[in-house]
Amino acid sequence: MVFSVPAIDISPYISGSPDDAAARAAVAEQFAAACREVGFVQVHGHGIPSEIMDGLAAASDSFFVGLEPEEKKQYQTPPGINRGYSPPKSEATSLSLGVEPANKMNDFFEAFNVGLTIDDYDSSDLLEEQYQQNVWPELPLFRERVEAYMQHARAVSRTLMTLSADALGLPSDFFDAAFDRATGTMRMNNYALTPGMNVTLDGELRGMGEHTDFGVITLLWADRVKGLQVLGSDGGWHDVQPDEGALLINLGDITARWTNEHWMSTLHRVKPPVIDGTIIRRRSVAYFHGCNWDAIVAPLPELLEEGEAPLYAPVTATEHMRAKLAGSRAGVLNTNAERESARVKSAH
Repeated sequence: MVFSVPAIDISPYISGSPDDAAARAAVAEQFAAACREVGFVQVHGHGIPSEIMDGLAAASDSFFVGLEPEEKKQYQTPPGINRGYSPPKSEATSLSLGVEPANKMNDFFEAFNVGLTIDDYDSSDLLEEQYQQNVWPELPLFRERVEAYMQHARAVSRTLMTLSADALGLPSDFFDAAFDRATGTMRMNNYALTPGMNVTLDGELRGMGEHTDFGVITLLWADRVKGLQVLGSDGGWHDVQPDEGALLINLGDITARWTNEHWMSTLHRVKPPVIDGTIIRRRSVAYFHGCNWDAIVAPLPELLEEGEAPLYAPVTATEHMRAKLAGSRAGVLNTNAERESARVKSAH
């Protein structure tokens, strides 16, 4: 069977009439199949204007290309703060799965994180750790462009949760209560080898190590440059490029746990963008849609089949995220990811 990421037009959920039940049902059926079989989806019809995406790309360039390394480091934050700048080789994403990198080498990318903050909610019932304040570089239009895209990404994410409920055979508003104080982090990535250089790779060089995403669902904007690889059901790694104008959507660990792995949080990694020995620049921006900080992460009774045993013990979303971030950002091996790490070790 040839590996492929399904392409789905979700416009009936974005711009179609809520009364158009047949069109939505067809989209939900396609989405459910993709989530069961692949865990990645090419989403068309998402409704984010091209000028918003172009502004995001310009903001990324102004930081990663426009600033010198020492200027970028002014915005670096401690490992416990999931905001600001992460220099190249400062993180090891595979540790979030409880897997030590074989070459003991951290990931060869740099990143800048922003996200939803306490100021986005009129509520005192928030854990500051999950709604941290942003660090903004002093660059023209950077904040405005990034916040404009994040607002659209957040809206698409909410739509995808309605679509997910429909696809799982649940009431359309089933997930609403778990997202009224949703967490959200957006990570801008730049693969930090110098573009245009000729290189000869001696052994394994990783742009970003194998990992699953930590939250509920991820929206990925990326250059149409090779690098992203997804682990298929055949145990092999397969190249994936975004369709023109599409967003790549993948499921996170919380979704896998809620569905008792009926839907999969698919392993993926990024190889350095080296084509015919020449480095090509690659950019990506991932919006990680998360649930409320105190939401319980455990298999949903509504989705368990008769006699089916839950694969995971209940934890709060914050407990889950702490273990994951301690791995990727602080270098602490996650010992609570036995099922995920077994999948990494079985890959070839």
